[in-house]
Amino acid sequence: MQHEDIIENVREELEKIKGVGETYVLDEEDRKMIEKLEEQASQMTLMGLGIGDNRGVKEVIKSDVIVAFTTTMEYEWPCGPNVILMHRNEVVGEEVNDPEELKKWDCKDNALVIGNIVIYGKDVLNSAMKDSERIVVVMPPKECPEISRIPDVKDVALGSPSPPSDEYIKEKMKVTKEQGMGTFMLGFNFK
Repeated sequence: MQHEDIIENVREELEKIKGVGETYVLDEEDRKMIEKLEEQASQMTLMGLGIGDNRGVKEVIKSDVIVAFTTTMEYEWPCGPNVILMHRNEVVGEEVNDPEELKKWDCKDNALVIGNIVIYGKDVLNSAMKDSERIVVVMPPKECPEISRIPDVKDVALGSPSPPSDEYIKEKMKVTKEQGMGTFMLGFNFK
C-alpha cells in the first residue's frame, strides 16, 4: 500500500471515532512551528504548580506522519492519567478522572485534591514549593488502539497540544472555533 493510501486510511479510521471531527496532516513547517510553540509553553507555569513537559507531543513530533484532529465534548480521552506531577524524577501526583477514586483520595489526611488533580502528600507539595527544582507537569503520550490495529502502521501515539499549539492547529485547519472543541495530535510510523 502506498504511503498516501495509508495516511488516508488512518484519517478515515480516526474520523469514525466518536467525538472526532476533522483531520489534517501536518507538514514539516507545521511540525517545526509546533515544536517551537511547545518549547515556549514548557516554560510557563502550569496549574500554578510547575513547568510543563508535554511528552505526548514530543513523541508524536518524532513520527513519520502527524495527523491533527479536532474533538468535541463527546470524545473520550484515552485511559490513564493525562497529567502526572513529578518532582526530582519521582511521581508526586496525577490527574484522577474517576469520581469514586477522587473521594477516596479526598478522605486521606495527607493527600491534597485540587479539582481532579491528586497530590499524594501535602508535605510533598510544601517541600517542592521551597525547592529550587520545580514540579514538572507531565502530559504523557497516549495510546490509540483504533489506529494501532491498522496493519501498515506502527509506533502510534497521541499527544494533547498546549493551548498555543491548539490555536495554531485550529488556524491551519480553518475550523470555526466552538465551545468545547479541542485538538489532539496523532503520530505514527510506516511499517
